[in-house]
Amino acid sequence: MDGSAIAQFIPLILIFAIMYFLLIRPQQKKIKEHQKMVEALRRGDVVVTQGGLIGKVVKVKDDNELDVEIAEGVKVRVVQSTIAAVKSKTEPAANS
Repeated sequence: MDGSAIAQFIPLILIFAIMYFLLIRPQQKKIKEHQKMVEALRRGDVVVTQGGLIGKVVKVKDDNELDVEIAEGVKVRVVQSTIAAVKSKTEPAANS
């Protein structure tokens, strides 16, 4: 009787394992990659916000905010986590 009770839980355990490897784990990896991208933002990067705005980072602030120039002379404050993609990275300044 104990063997049949354990056998009934095997499909449930397999379904959980499949869900973990197909859904949960890739999502966690994507979140970590996004955090690394956001932490690596610097002045001069061209970024795309989740709202679809494309602009150049003018200033990176300490409180998880960026100043992004979306047109000449038009700057907006953006929360760093709302950056969806970095279109072009600036090269770090050479130490001389």
